[in-house]
Amino acid sequence: MQRKLVMLFMAVILAFVVLIGRITWINASKGSSYTKVVLDQQSYNSRVIAYKRGDIVDRNGTKMATSERVYNVILDVAVLTDNGEKDDYIEPTKEVLEECFGIKGSVVDDLIEERPKSQYEILETGIDYETAQKFNAIDEDDENYPNVRGVWLEEDYTRTYPYGSLASDVIGFTYSGNAGAIGIESAYNDVLNGTDGREYGYFNTDSSLERTVKPAKNGDTVVSTIDVTLQSIVEKCILEFNQEHAGDGELGSKNTAVMIMNPNTGEILAEASYPNFNLNSPRDLSAIYTDEEWDKMSEEDQVNAMNDLWRNFCVSDAYEPGSTAKPFTIAAGLESGKLKGDETYYCGGSKNVLGTDISCAHRDGHGTETVQDALAYSCNVALMDMALTLGADDFTRYQHIFGFGEYTGIDLPGEAETAGLLYSADNMTDIDLATNSFGQNFNVTMTQLMSAFCSLVNGGYYYEPHVVKQIQDEDGNVIETKNPVLLRKTVSTETSQTIRQYLKATMDYGTGKSAQVEGYEIGAKTGTAEKLPRGNGKYLLSYIACAPASNPEVVIYVIVDEPNTEAQADSSLVLGLSKAIMEEAFPYLGITTIEESESTIQTEGEDIGDTEYTDYDENYEETYDNPDGSYIDEDYDPDLDDWATGETTE
Repeated sequence: MQRKLVMLFMAVILAFVVLIGRITWINASKGSSYTKVVLDQQSYNSRVIAYKRGDIVDRNGTKMATSERVYNVILDVAVLTDNGEKDDYIEPTKEVLEECFGIKGSVVDDLIEERPKSQYEILETGIDYETAQKFNAIDEDDENYPNVRGVWLEEDYTRTYPYGSLASDVIGFTYSGNAGAIGIESAYNDVLNGTDGREYGYFNTDSSLERTVKPAKNGDTVVSTIDVTLQSIVEKCILEFNQEHAGDGELGSKNTAVMIMNPNTGEILAEASYPNFNLNSPRDLSAIYTDEEWDKMSEEDQVNAMNDLWRNFCVSDAYEPGSTAKPFTIAAGLESGKLKGDETYYCGGSKNVLGTDISCAHRDGHGTETVQDALAYSCNVALMDMALTLGADDFTRYQHIFGFGEYTGIDLPGEAETAGLLYSADNMTDIDLATNSFGQNFNVTMTQLMSAFCSLVNGGYYYEPHVVKQIQDEDGNVIETKNPVLLRKTVSTETSQTIRQYLKATMDYGTGKSAQVEGYEIGAKTGTAEKLPRGNGKYLLSYIACAPASNPEVVIYVIVDEPNTEAQADSSLVLGLSKAIMEEAFPYLGITTIEESESTIQTEGEDIGDTEYTDYDENYEETYDNPDGSYIDEDYDPDLDDWATGETTE
């Protein structure tokens, strides 16, 4: 008996040894294939963890563009149907989906029929936090909702713009997810975008097994140079002007645009144009077109209308500057030595150049006048005389020194190409030289003329214009600071001082005096440019000013393009708008008043210890061999049609 028990025990031990050996052999030789079978019976799952696109904030940290957390409703059809084995969960889940999200049961039925093994179906996007919380409460209530399954919420983000249309041209918008279109959204797209994370794991019908999470890296914050309060002042005044002059189914103007810049840094404090658009719904043109007008337009016309609206006039549109170009003609004459500043000129109302009579705006003539008076009264005849004395070689050379025909390097996409819109010394006739002297027959952009004018009044320092001040990480740590970039010296300190004196005369007794703001010393120049074709009654009005005139802290540039009035050449229109803006902007900015300046010793310029110097020395000479200048994005090739027809993120 004892011997039989021993033999039985040995047999059991042997069987275990054989079994272990067999298992070991199977695991070694065929383990991977069996593992695959097991895993196939479970479900491997990986899902994206969306990153948060960085904010765009104003210079004071106010959010102008941000990404808000939303939720997408995801359906796991295989789990809902228990891989098709039973339908205990279908109807209860459909009821909850309709109750919480308004998703019809027929949508779920179609997915069950068409893709029964699918584990990732997006039923709804952009669900807000309150709605998500309502569903989560139901999902966790196993007592009242035991058979709700296969539904989960995926975190996502949607781009929003708290101020709607404010600074729309500067900020831009996103489309097709996180692709920036125009403005900072486009120029700094790579900075604003982050990297998606991912969650990995094996899931069965009951619960998840082990999960591995690679967190998302959020985008960085872009701190702009824009001041929201100042921008709001500018846009309010622009809107009031256009509302006042709207009528007969027409807007108050074809374009109205304003730029405000710190002349000592190149920082753009405000930049606006009208008509603008709501960044949260960039395709909504109801403010411009009635439903009937829009419906009558072809799809091509609708796309063109949106593209026109999204163009940044201040950067992308070129025009004849008119008399705002006159200070540059005088500065070139003084700087070259061809003018001394003590010359006098006689204006009889017109000047004959090569057999062609070219009129002054004052057809009766200004009589005898000084250089200062010629600028203050905006005399075309005197300016033509100065330009002819200067000569084509020096005139065109200084046009390029002032940056006309060159890219400014502004950190916004879509800067206009204007190199072909200027004469060269070789092809400039005396008539061309004469008309160019007072801002006709050549083209500039607002950004070009603004940057050049800043150099004219700040002592001769040409700073690269820019709309971004800093880059910060999501925790607010400064990654990069955009220091002022000094590109070149345009004129001497002496010439700059003289020009500021002449500009002040324009406001004291010249063409700009009606825009004078009490308590402030302002230097300015007005402009009235007749648009092509000549004689069509269409004009572009402009006003550019610095304050205080003796030591500028700010420069403002205002354009009214084709005002909706019977007589468009009425400079009072742009002067009135400019005055309205300055009356609010100057006190807000804390611009030095006349009273304050009288009690303070003024110094020239500003501390530029943090200035980044590029291409600068005291003996600066520019050959302009590179017509592309220093444009920030020379490969920029926007597909405006794609923006107009693609999906925007709202």
